[in-house]
Amino acid sequence: MQLIDPSHPIYKPLWVRILIVAVCFGWAAVETLGSQPFWAMLSGALGAYSAWMLLLNFKPQPPAANVEAPPQDDADESDTPADDKK
Repeated sequence: MQLIDPSHPIYKPLWVRILIVAVCFGWAAVETLGSQPFWAMLSGALGAYSAWMLLLNFKPQPPAANVEAPPQDDADESDTPADDKK
């Protein structure tokens, strides 16, 4: 199960990925200073996971080519019964 989808366009700028990791580790430091080891471990683990997914394992996707398919008609005139044609 993947909690963070690194192919999402919001993660493309480097500063966004660094900010997410920094906020997680910063919150872990706040919880450590507040003597809350459970929440410090939880946010530290989230920081480690986000660092792994967004910084170490990140592979940017190349921009997709905009190729338009030719329009297709839903019903062709030759498909209609001859009795309905006027």
